Amino acid sequence: MDQVYNFSAGPAALPKEVLTEAREELLNYRGIGFSVMEMSHRSADFAAIINEAEEDLRVLLGVPDNYKILFLQGGASLQFAMVPLNLMKKHRRADFIHTGYWTKKAYLEAQKFGEAEIIASSEDKGFTYIPDITRIAVNADTDYVYICANNTIYGTRFTAFPDVKNKPLVADMSSCLLSEELDVSRFGLIFAGAQKNIGPAGVTVVIIREDLIDDNALEGAPTMLRYKTFSESNSLYNTPPTYAIYICGKVFKWLLREGGLKRRGEINRAKARIIYDYLDESRLFKGFVSRKDRSMMNVTFGTGNKDLDEKFVLEAKKRGLTNLKGHRSVGGMRASIYNAMPIEGVKRLVDFMREFERDNYV
Repeated sequence: MDQVYNFSAGPAALPKEVLTEAREELLNYRGIGFSVMEMSHRSADFAAIINEAEEDLRVLLGVPDNYKILFLQGGASLQFAMVPLNLMKKHRRADFIHTGYWTKKAYLEAQKFGEAEIIASSEDKGFTYIPDITRIAVNADTDYVYICANNTIYGTRFTAFPDVKNKPLVADMSSCLLSEELDVSRFGLIFAGAQKNIGPAGVTVVIIREDLIDDNALEGAPTMLRYKTFSESNSLYNTPPTYAIYICGKVFKWLLREGGLKRRGEINRAKARIIYDYLDESRLFKGFVSRKDRSMMNVTFGTGNKDLDEKFVLEAKKRGLTNLKGHRSVGGMRASIYNAMPIEGVKRLVDFMREFERDNYV
């Protein structure tokens, strides 16, 4: 097998250039005689790594000066608790736009700390669309409004963001951050588990407006669950996931070399268009979600026949097209085409889909 294309939803493929660089530095990082994995997080060498990673991410996203960038642990799932612990402090209330599995988890966690209300939902149609954001009514006494910008399981995304009436907009961007240009100033807080577009599992990126960082976290909030703790320590309050941050830094530099997020967005839209154009003409395969809300990162589709779907996944794997099985709650197939997936991989997938349709459509 000459080439394997990994369509995993996460942990996902990393750029080959990044993996090659990491391999070359694995045993001896820039002549210091040992690996980054063995490096003290208090050393000058690691300080240079984390500071450079932060600066490159700030450049990539155009992060305003009044925002902090934090490298945390616990995955995006820990943010389901950390966000209300730190932001649900004035009214003890949060509004949610419910678009699936991950917003439900965040909503249920927020209920432990105050009142959480779903102000819009797409549950009525199995989360196959994004609710009309022009019609939502944000509560005047809410502390923040919460969304999941891209839904990895269902294959939907916000193509525009809601007007939240000067309330902080909090966004889980685990599966779409760095996939295209973004106006960070629209948000009070963005968080993203790294293992999609950013780097390996183990680190979570948080971008938070400075006025949301203060001593007013909910009473009893643990030190390790306060944003201020990590803001004041440059994400070094305790030992961070040093190697994961190092790899993230290499991904940031790769993106900058490749033309930044403007160019990356163009590439990702082209990749998604190749698959969706085929799905729109296919007699066998059908996309699962509303056309206007289709994700650029996670393409969900199926034949409508469970046995045929299983056959497709097995035969695709033999062709070097791996991890195409859909999430258990949705079924069918899912092709995750994050930044590291080359356009050649997407074309190879569509070529196989055409062949499979020719041989199996009755």
